[in-house]
Amino acid sequence: MSQTSQYTEENIRSLDWKEHIRMRPGMYIGKLGDGSSADDGIYILLKEVIDNCIDEFVMGAGKTIEITIKDKQVSVRDYGRGIPLGKVVDVVSKMNTGGKYDSRAFKKSVGLNGVGTKAVNALSSYFKVESNRDNKTKAAEFEMGNLINDEPAEASSKRKGTKVSFVPDDTIFKNYKFRSEYVERMLKNYVYLNPGLTIVFNGEKFYSENGLKDLLEDSTNESDMLYPIIHLRGNDIEVAITHSRTQYSEEYHSFVNGQNTTQGGTHLAAFREAIVKTLRDFYGKNYEASDIRKSIIAAVSIKVMEPVFESQTKTKLGSTDMGGGLPTVRTYVNDFIGTQLDNFLHKNAEVAEILQRKILQAERERKELSGIRKLAKERAKKASLHNKKLRDCRVHLGDMKNDRRLESTLFITEGDSASGSITKSRDVNTQAVFSLRGKPLNSYGMSKKIVYENEEFNLLQAALNIEESLEDLRYNNIVIATDADVDGMHIRLLLITFFLQFFPELIKEGHLYILQTPLFRVRDKKETIYCYSEEERKAAIDKLRGKPEITRFKGLGEISPDEFKHFIGDDIRLDPVMLDKAMSIENLLKFYMGKNTPDRQEFIINNLRVELDLAEEK
Repeated sequence: MSQTSQYTEENIRSLDWKEHIRMRPGMYIGKLGDGSSADDGIYILLKEVIDNCIDEFVMGAGKTIEITIKDKQVSVRDYGRGIPLGKVVDVVSKMNTGGKYDSRAFKKSVGLNGVGTKAVNALSSYFKVESNRDNKTKAAEFEMGNLINDEPAEASSKRKGTKVSFVPDDTIFKNYKFRSEYVERMLKNYVYLNPGLTIVFNGEKFYSENGLKDLLEDSTNESDMLYPIIHLRGNDIEVAITHSRTQYSEEYHSFVNGQNTTQGGTHLAAFREAIVKTLRDFYGKNYEASDIRKSIIAAVSIKVMEPVFESQTKTKLGSTDMGGGLPTVRTYVNDFIGTQLDNFLHKNAEVAEILQRKILQAERERKELSGIRKLAKERAKKASLHNKKLRDCRVHLGDMKNDRRLESTLFITEGDSASGSITKSRDVNTQAVFSLRGKPLNSYGMSKKIVYENEEFNLLQAALNIEESLEDLRYNNIVIATDADVDGMHIRLLLITFFLQFFPELIKEGHLYILQTPLFRVRDKKETIYCYSEEERKAAIDKLRGKPEITRFKGLGEISPDEFKHFIGDDIRLDPVMLDKAMSIENLLKFYMGKNTPDRQEFIINNLRVELDLAEEK
């Protein structure tokens, strides 16, 4: 008979605020990460501080926010009202303390629970807050949430406002670094949603005059837009809409009170419904919803009194009411779109005609694909997707879904040995493996029909659950894990081509990565060092001295599962796949995957010369 664990008074613990945050950081900031993903914890820390500055701006206090990030230290300065001097320590170190509980001071705020800045404080090795108001300055410093310096208020001529400086704790955020691309994307969203606000980041100024219209223009190449952006504004709502010439699925940017709700929510569901109803009524045709929304690129922002989100990271709106005596979110959005979009289309007959042609084209393509799609689904079922090609993870089961969805990862790899190593090494709770058979097809220039006819693409699409839209994407992180040789690079390129051709929003929204695995193992009897570059290999040899054993990994299959778990665990290195807005997807694919062989050869030769020159300089 097994011995039952003892459960006594000694098992009961009471944690103070900072201990709880540090023990369960995921409850407060989602996943941790090292900064390679836009939703990693270090960006949530930054966002929590900036949100307070935005709330000041919304209340009419302070039009500029200054942000610097240098050597892992972050500083954020606003020119708002400044924290009341007698409460400076409390608002960053006492839970359930803050101005957001008083709707007279903050009417349509993002941060309502008084938690955000406390989480930043607790998860930082160094944290300083300084408030300037009433011709005085008050500052306090902390280490991991512990107060180490509480300076008395003193006379000051500084402009009013608040400055917060912090260094994320590297024992929690391991090997982290801030990627300027992600920070800039976040800051652009803030200025799109707050016309008149200026944000200065490391000397670069961000400002928007046209709100969500600027967002779509900056995120979508003009040549890919089927018609000029439809931009509609109301008291508590703003939308921007266009359709893509080349994209197949739907792409949305949604916001509530300035917060980027990456997982949508009640407002986005209402918007998608409203678009369909309005266009059906306008054209007097009962078009399929999928035909109306196919290839749509849109942004929607609403303001809600005391919004309810489904998690502390505020990525999905749960509120059903607008508040302040307004109707439900669904009714409010439907009424606005039903009136304003209908008016726009009546006044812009050319856009209305283009849009209807797009819907009819989508209808024809859907009907042409209907038989193929049915057969493809049957093939996927017969292939026992979840048993053979896909080794799934537990994150989609039970209560774990909401708690760890942001950590869900699908590794796409090639070959039995490589997929076997990853499968044996992975975290079965959050990491899944999809095994390719040989090199995938070059899908450049092909229609969506090929996705259903090609077994690999059909099964991959089914595994990701992205046939209609990204709304039900099963994995937050999609990681291409191939060998670091010519064949592996080719497979990477073919997979990226597939996603760019049919699901570019996966890349635009930051879901696609390349797994970095070590090229060398350098070890002696006491220590083993894994090296990801020639420079790291030389440094490891110098460190170990003597004649250490050096192993060159030629493929993923050569790395044992015991070793592999280090490379896909806490120390995982991921390179995000990012799009350069300056080049359209169509031109990008044409250059790299088309038949312009002489141009591509010249590009390779010129870049190879640069690499050789750099090597010689070293």
